Amino acid sequence: MEHIVLSYEDRVATIELNRPDALNALNEKMLAELLQALKEVEKSEADIVVIRGRGKGFSAGGDIKTMLQSTNEHSFIEVMETIKQIAITLHQLPKLTISYVHGAAAGLGFSLALACDYVIANEQARVAMNFIGIGLVPDGGGHFFLKRKIGDVKSKQIIWEGKVMSAQEAYEVGLIDEIGDEQAIQQKVTEWLAKPIRAMIATKQLYAYLSEEQLLNTLQMETTYQAEMRKTKDHEEGIRAFLEKRRPHFIGK
Repeated sequence: MEHIVLSYEDRVATIELNRPDALNALNEKMLAELLQALKEVEKSEADIVVIRGRGKGFSAGGDIKTMLQSTNEHSFIEVMETIKQIAITLHQLPKLTISYVHGAAAGLGFSLALACDYVIANEQARVAMNFIGIGLVPDGGGHFFLKRKIGDVKSKQIIWEGKVMSAQEAYEVGLIDEIGDEQAIQQKVTEWLAKPIRAMIATKQLYAYLSEEQLLNTLQMETTYQAEMRKTKDHEEGIRAFLEKRRPHFIGK
């Protein structure tokens, strides 16, 4: 794998997003490799999975340059299916998962972080569910994982605002579980490994089963709405404004 690094140490698997020159922006190849890594981990003897990013941040989200290059509907559906499978696999994974956010976690990158069982962010982290800035809706199960953390009303507000939050702000809202450095990862891993982890995983799987249908419906609706939003003038304007580094002028169409 070129953009994903998978390693094991004892009962812990680490998946590293490895496209630091693009702030780990998730393009089609990287998403496919991430799904491959998750499927490999699923079959492994690891009990805990840590997901983190190499370089200056966790992930800037979906690769906007790739969005511009790909207007093919079939390609879009394929990418959304991969994103869907990543979210489902993480949700149902018979392992305990930790995401470690340093630097930026935005858009799809933030959805990925929230899909994990426990989110640790360092003090310099900045997070945003900022699809609204380019006229899109969250994907990767973003609606589902936000709601799971903080409920409907607050989730809508965060999606609509699309603002960048500091680690402290995100912690106070309930989006992240702990503010800490890399040592915090090891502390949480050590804590979990000292517990009857099979019972912990069983509880995770029980909750995953209870909410499985809701996640599947959410992912399907995200695909449907994303396809619609990609055709809007506001999306075109959002992309142009992003590339031209200016404020967008949206018209509601």
